[in-house]
Amino acid sequence: MAAIDTIRYTRAELLEARPSGRQGYVRRLVRTVRSLANRIGSLLDRRRSRLVLLEMTDDQLKDIGISRCEAHREGLRPFWD
Repeated sequence: MAAIDTIRYTRAELLEARPSGRQGYVRRLVRTVRSLANRIGSLLDRRRSRLVLLEMTDDQLKDIGISRCEAHREGLRPFWD
């Protein structure tokens, strides 16, 4: 019987620990906005790095093992790709 009482007690704790409707909504909204901001940030970082490839000299590209043609092709790709 003690095990059943423990299960009931634990379940009651879990129900109390859940956020109410408004708190849950706000948390989900904040998580969604944060996720969207992170995604936009990563897209912008990708675009910046592709633009840097276009500005590199032939010696710099040779150091990282990329040809001018490959750098040009990569640099002109859209940021969402």
